Amino acid sequence: MRDEFTALLLGQVGAHEGRSADGHWNNRQRYSTETPGLEWSDGQPWCATFEAWAAHRTGMDALWPMTASCLTAVAWWRDRGRWTDYPVLGGPFYLGPDGGTHTGVVVAYDADTIQTVEGNSNSDGSPEGDGVYRRSRPRRGPGSPYGYGVPAYPEGTVSADPALGGVPAARTAGQATAPAAGAPRWPGRYLRVQSPMLHGDDVLMWQRRMAARGWSITADGWYGPASAQLCRAFQQRHRLAVDGVVGPVTWNAAWS
Repeated sequence: MRDEFTALLLGQVGAHEGRSADGHWNNRQRYSTETPGLEWSDGQPWCATFEAWAAHRTGMDALWPMTASCLTAVAWWRDRGRWTDYPVLGGPFYLGPDGGTHTGVVVAYDADTIQTVEGNSNSDGSPEGDGVYRRSRPRRGPGSPYGYGVPAYPEGTVSADPALGGVPAARTAGQATAPAAGAPRWPGRYLRVQSPMLHGDDVLMWQRRMAARGWSITADGWYGPASAQLCRAFQQRHRLAVDGVVGPVTWNAAWS
């Protein structure tokens, strides 16, 4: 679940919020409107909303604070006894007084730094965020986190905290899921067999890509049992998790 969650977040790197008529970034983005209960937050700072969106998409609503507020999120982790001063793989970090300024998710860490994926961030450190970015931040000193949340991942916790196993350095498998140069970014929807049957341009794009790679498939934009069967065969050949679902890892593998 941790790798699926972080892969989803990493698949959004490069996405940007909208701009107002005067050209300034306006905090308008897809993540608020696609997260039940947080639709109202569109147009507001969205770093915490970005994480809640991914948690909802991966079935982690009960494992993550479904809020647009960093302060509320910090309180949520503390109230459940799931808070630490050490980085947690796949867990959130919080910056600023009482952790209320900004948040992102740790995708790797070592003795000195954390590697993160963050919504409503930027590449230059200015206070105005504009999109989803990969960042590197210090574990200690100026600019370091106020603290970290500890998600109750079913596969267990990986953390530098001695009380939680004391793993000195770690990275998620999601970091290895970036698409090849020029490949389309994963659309953000899991393609799976369901009722009613999934249909759309994302299905059609994946089907056409598989056909171009030599797989026998009808590219009609419908994700049914035949598409799922082909997906499982593709996953098995490429030593991926075999589930018949086109998520970020399987999507990116189709273009690798």
